[in-house]
Amino acid sequence: MLPPRIVVTLSNPEAAAEPNVAALKNQRYVDALERAGAVALPIDERMPADERAAALGAMDGLLISGGADLAPALYGEPVAGSRSPDPGRDAVDAEAFRAATAARVPILGVCRGLQAINVFAGGRLVQHLDGHESAPYPGRSVTRHGLDLVAGTRLATILGEASDLQVNSYHHQAVAPVGLAPGLRASATAAHPGAGELVEGLESTDPDRWLVAVQCHPERTESSPPVLERLWAAFVAACREHRQPTE
Repeated sequence: MLPPRIVVTLSNPEAAAEPNVAALKNQRYVDALERAGAVALPIDERMPADERAAALGAMDGLLISGGADLAPALYGEPVAGSRSPDPGRDAVDAEAFRAATAARVPILGVCRGLQAINVFAGGRLVQHLDGHESAPYPGRSVTRHGLDLVAGTRLATILGEASDLQVNSYHHQAVAPVGLAPGLRASATAAHPGAGELVEGLESTDPDRWLVAVQCHPERTESSPPVLERLWAAFVAACREHRQPTE
């Protein structure tokens, strides 16, 4: 059986202050997919529209990766803590999410990817939080916090109802339960002083829809619990199952 082809949306490293670091971040997602047995199809704003459409038309799954803040206008709010949005990335992610939703392929979101899925599905974001950011990647200083899985969710099933999870934290924006989009539910939460429980994992309420997202960065294995490797394996397996009937 051929490996599943998974589109991964990425930020344009040429637009970053440190292109080499940005390219390293991008490569970690590709490595994670390939490690789990998939073929990665990276796309970003530099790719010609016809090539991007071809990749989206051939995909068996979609990974929306981390990156800069989404423009608050996407969820109908003025700027109130959001930093340096990336409109090119917003457009690529929105196009890919529409295509993946129409094709009903599995979707996985990581960090910004979780936030993008929530916004594209009709939710909104907390534009700024203190205390959740780490030193710039790939620095050795990493902020971590506990992750509470919601029993009975797809994520909890994948991770085996793991307890005492400590995950990395590289974000300053978040999804609060009140801002969760229709059709989505929390699969993991974390307490934040002054903000209450925040959504650290989400998924579709449709049991037949494989749509999962996490706020942490499981591709950064040096700061992630080993059990998170199961998430990559489960995602790739779901994409393989989606492809199987057409082979």
